[in-house]
Amino acid sequence: MRTPHTPTHHIAHSDGPGPDRVPSARSPYDELAALAEDPAGVPQDGPLDDFLRVDDTPDQRGDDADDAWAPPNHRRRGRRRNRATGLPTMLRLTVWVLTFACLLALADRWALLYAERQAADRLKDRLHLTAAPEVRIGGFPFLTQLLDQRLDSVQVTVPDVPADRVTLTQVTATARDIRIDGDGPTAVRGALVRQMHGQVLLSFADMNRELGASQVAFSAQGPGRIRALGSLRLAGHDVRVRADAHIQRDGDRGISTSVDGMRLDIGDLATYRPGTGRTEGLHLTRAAARRVTQEADKIKALLGVPEIVHRMGVPDSAVHAALHDEDKLHRLTGAPRFLHQLTRVNLVDVALAHPEVLKRLGVDLSLLTSLTKLTRPQIADRFDFAFRIPNPPSGDLRLQRVAVDKDGIHVYVSGAGLLLGK
Repeated sequence: MRTPHTPTHHIAHSDGPGPDRVPSARSPYDELAALAEDPAGVPQDGPLDDFLRVDDTPDQRGDDADDAWAPPNHRRRGRRRNRATGLPTMLRLTVWVLTFACLLALADRWALLYAERQAADRLKDRLHLTAAPEVRIGGFPFLTQLLDQRLDSVQVTVPDVPADRVTLTQVTATARDIRIDGDGPTAVRGALVRQMHGQVLLSFADMNRELGASQVAFSAQGPGRIRALGSLRLAGHDVRVRADAHIQRDGDRGISTSVDGMRLDIGDLATYRPGTGRTEGLHLTRAAARRVTQEADKIKALLGVPEIVHRMGVPDSAVHAALHDEDKLHRLTGAPRFLHQLTRVNLVDVALAHPEVLKRLGVDLSLLTSLTKLTRPQIADRFDFAFRIPNPPSGDLRLQRVAVDKDGIHVYVSGAGLLLGK
């Protein structure tokens, strides 16, 4: 079988220079291989490898060459810039908001104070008061209530309100759910009070000054009761006065007093109670009666008056025996019943007929005459007082209850549907 003929190129090699040698043609691939190998046959780095290779040897140019270069992170730097520039803006916005809120609060408080002052002056003129009352408007904010023409609450405190014979120490009223009629704080024409609760205080200090004229002192005795202690000047003598007064309601709008338990003490000698009852009149105190029974001349003077003996219920035989026998006199006057009966004798009944008896006992007849002229109503008038709360032009105003406390008399009132200012 015949094989195809493949042409073969013969390259002549020359072992050395010579005229007969012809240099052979060199392949380009051989030149590239020669570039990649050193004479010893070791592959060498080419120019491209020098460009792409990273030199790990430290550079001697300075510290800045130690840090490897990296591309800038524009996203992170932009975020830092936004935070730094946004913080002052929030602070400015917060300051403006707080400033505006403070201005609104100041304006609201100014309008509130102005409205309270106007209301106080108007109440002073209408009630003819010597001093302006204290007005407090509740609720916050005030301007929104004013725009809505409705107030949550208003408290009014009026001091020293004249009321007949006495002066009311303080009148306090708290109104709630108030509908106002007006165009602003300076143009309020009237108001409708849906609910009102108040308290009237009549202090004992004012009662002492006005009713007692600095001679009578009032104090609490119990629920609804007061006690008056003082002194009167009668016939050149200081007579101690004592009375009990009961505070009670007088209808739906007033209070009154009923005075009882009145008595005038003449030292520790006798007690005078005005009136004609059995327990009223001039009576010896128990201490004075005990002293009288220990003195023979005084007790014999009393036993010598038949009216006194009959009132005591002592038999005539016992009286006759006592007047002639000292032992029987001491046994008679030392009996507990005799002492009790002696304090129940009304000396006024025997004063005119037997004035010498009172002289022996130490009672001044001029004082007794002044006491008998001092009637019960005259004494009661010194402690009697009453007052009524005004009748409103519309609505309902009622007195709820009366209480006596250590500082004075408290009267509680309530009202509804009160129309004011029209």
